[in-house]
Amino acid sequence: MRLPTVWALTTGEAGMRSQVLGLCDRLGFAFTEKRIGLRAPWRWLPGHLCPSPLRGLAAEGDVIAPPWPDLLISCGRRSTAVAIAIRHASGGRTLTVHLQNPRTPSDRFDLVIAHPHDGIEGSNILLTETTIHRVTPEKLEAAAVRFGPHYADLARPRLAVLLGGRTRRGGFSPGDITRFLAILAAFRAQGHTIMITPSRRTEPALREALAVRFADDPQITLWDGTGDNPYFGMLALADRILVTADSTSMVSEALSTGKRVDLFSFSGMGPRHHLFARRLAALGHVHDLDTDADVAQTRPATAPPPDAGAIAAKRISALLRQRLGDAA
Repeated sequence: MRLPTVWALTTGEAGMRSQVLGLCDRLGFAFTEKRIGLRAPWRWLPGHLCPSPLRGLAAEGDVIAPPWPDLLISCGRRSTAVAIAIRHASGGRTLTVHLQNPRTPSDRFDLVIAHPHDGIEGSNILLTETTIHRVTPEKLEAAAVRFGPHYADLARPRLAVLLGGRTRRGGFSPGDITRFLAILAAFRAQGHTIMITPSRRTEPALREALAVRFADDPQITLWDGTGDNPYFGMLALADRILVTADSTSMVSEALSTGKRVDLFSFSGMGPRHHLFARRLAALGHVHDLDTDADVAQTRPATAPPPDAGAIAAKRISALLRQRLGDAA
């Protein structure tokens, strides 16, 4: 099989971009990232009902024009219209792969990679338990070397805390913050030192509560947003990981380390976040922490789920071999 041309179609959402680029990394082919956006009114319409979306591309995005690629990988609702348009413009020659539920008819793509809780099925649907990401053993090893000196004063065992935050449905309630602080205090009482990294969605009220509650504890660090993000370093250097369950990407990245992963759910999460967390817990991949009392419970180590990136890359490689072989 000749080497395919590959486009990674990305929008402004960082988590979705990470999924697309992570899959490109796993495939191992050279690729071109195409960053796009749609102007109004195109961006308001479902992908399959959006007329001539290539005419609605935002000027600040990359040029989308032939020659069309052999493989196009997209993610999220905002990219569906352009992906569908490219497939049509190529006469069906471009193999289109979409990550996440496209919320448009799945037969507009050659392959859709989604989660069981998305509730979609079909011959072109590949369901994976976790989200594709860019964490690799090599990157973790490099991060351990880079950030090791920064966390050298933290005794073991170390807990990495990965914070998401506000979703479209809401954020941390005062009660959620109280529960969360109590859980971290319980970890400290057990002897864990703690490394915390917030995200852009982490609410000021939660950041401030953490800073105030643990201000006098040198064995708890909270990244203040300056300098390089120590996220990969925390994954590499932790003995155990606690993740807020609103981010499928962060949960999946934590699980890829092979370490014990605990989840914290809060009131602002949507139904799909809860379904994702409950399924992983039922399969034994994570543990849900609801109160500080849960920290003390003796439980078996979490079992790592199958590698979503490897599963997806295998399926796509087979489709490419078939497609490029037929073209030859």
